[in-house]
Amino acid sequence: MESLTLARHGESIFSARLALNGDPAVAGPLTPTGEDQARALGRALTEAEIHLCVTSEFQRTRETAELALAGRNVPMLVVPELNDHPAGRYEGRPLAEYLEWAHAAPAAELVPGGGESRIDVVARFARGFRGVLKRPERTVLAVLHSLPIVYLLGAAEGRAPAAELPLLPYAEPRRLSVVELRSAIDRLERWAVAPTW
Repeated sequence: MESLTLARHGESIFSARLALNGDPAVAGPLTPTGEDQARALGRALTEAEIHLCVTSEFQRTRETAELALAGRNVPMLVVPELNDHPAGRYEGRPLAEYLEWAHAAPAAELVPGGGESRIDVVARFARGFRGVLKRPERTVLAVLHSLPIVYLLGAAEGRAPAAELPLLPYAEPRRLSVVELRSAIDRLERWAVAPTW
């Protein structure tokens, strides 16, 4: 692999109302605005070589990828390790309620109501990205969620995961070289072994 382009999904029915969805079995399609954002992503990538598109299991990532790559013969691969984090008791509830817990809780604490700790999530994301890194395709597009992308981009810039992270804009491409990707994965893996919050 030579490069990875990352993009958050388009606006979904959950994100439009600032609600949390961490269960891929729950329907969460794009809104009409999200569909437009996905098509705009496709236009932004018109000249880009894409040999493989990776998504999570969530409807919003798969729909975004399908709309962005409509008319192009790009194979799709679902990587469950890159799923958004489970929401536990916050499923379907306002994002602000989850963030109040997340900003105060230690990284090793499980999401209330069932789910992973943030340490588990970072380790899982690192495994997912490590699997993508090993793919034979030269250029890969990954349409994912804000959290795995923010963790990866931050690590590529030399930052450790943090309890408070920004939400990325919808459907905007960001590119990492294979060297940047490998370094970022290494940093995430090290942090998951020795977390700093």
